[in-house]
Amino acid sequence: MPAGVCLEGSFVLYRDFDSQEALDAEYVVEEKVDIDAVLAQYVALSKAARSTLDTRLDLRFGPTRDEHLDLYLAGGGSVPRPVLVFVHGGYWRTLSSKEFGLVAPGPAAHGIDVVVTNYSLAPKVAIDEITRQSRATVRWVYEHAASWGGDPNRIYVSGHSAGGQQVAMLLETDWVGEYDLPADVIKGGIAVSGVFDLRPLPYTALAPALQLSRGTIERQSPLLREPRLGAPLVVTWGEAETAEFRRQSEDYIAACRAAGCDVHALPQPGVDHFQAILGFNTADGDLTHALLEQMKRDPGSP
Repeated sequence: MPAGVCLEGSFVLYRDFDSQEALDAEYVVEEKVDIDAVLAQYVALSKAARSTLDTRLDLRFGPTRDEHLDLYLAGGGSVPRPVLVFVHGGYWRTLSSKEFGLVAPGPAAHGIDVVVTNYSLAPKVAIDEITRQSRATVRWVYEHAASWGGDPNRIYVSGHSAGGQQVAMLLETDWVGEYDLPADVIKGGIAVSGVFDLRPLPYTALAPALQLSRGTIERQSPLLREPRLGAPLVVTWGEAETAEFRRQSEDYIAACRAAGCDVHALPQPGVDHFQAILGFNTADGDLTHALLEQMKRDPGSP
C-alpha cells in the first residue's frame, strides 16, 4: 500500500502501519539492544584487526574531508589479491569506517584485501551524495589497487544496513557511461541487513537526520524500480531482526529474481541486526564463506 493513504478514517503511513510508534518499533533498531555494548564490541574488534593486520588508514579518495578509506592488507599468498570494498552502516547518519575494521580479519585470512570506506553523513549531505562517494571509492580502488598488490579486476563489495542499500546502488551503477570503467568492475556483492525501500523512514524518529525528499526516496530505493544488477548478489539478514528488516531483504530478493538477476538468499538463524555483520570477523564465519563461494563462481577467478 502506498505511503500516506487515508482509508475510512484511518491514516496509513506505510503498508499497514498507521503510527510512528509502530514504524519506530520496526526501523529504529538501536533501541532494541544495548547499543553502547554493541558499539564497544565493534570498536574492540576493529582495534584488534588494526593491531594484527597491515593497515593503511585514512587514504583520501575524494576532495572532501570525509572521503577517506582504511585499507587492510591480507599479505602473503599470491599477488595480485582480490579486494573487498565495505560500506559501513549507521543509517547514513552515524558511525565511520573506524568501527567497521572488524570485517577485515575473515577475508584477510583467505588472502583478500579489505577496504572500509568512510563517507559524509546526513543531514550534512543527502543520501544521493553518499552514493556518489561510495561509487568514487570503487573508482579509486580500481585505479589504485595494483599499487598495493590488489587486483583491480577482482573487486567485490559489501555493506551493512545503510551500507546494504549502498551495495544495491553500486551494483546498479552505469560504470561505463558515468565513470568510464568496465561494466563488470564489481564482480559480486553481499548486502547485509539492507534498507531497500526508504519510504517508511520519513515517518520514523530517523526523519530529522535523514531529511528525505520524495526525489531522494525514489532515486535511492532499490525496491522502487526493476533491479538491473551488474554482478551476482548475496542478500543476508538475521532471522532475529524485526519483521520489516526481514521483509525488506526478502522482497528485494524476490524483485531481483523476477528481473532475472543472480541473487542468493542467506538468512542467519538466531542473529539480530547488529550481529549480522560479525560473520566477516573470522576465517570460518558465514559471511567470509559466502564471499569465498561467490569468488569461486566468478569465471574470471584463477
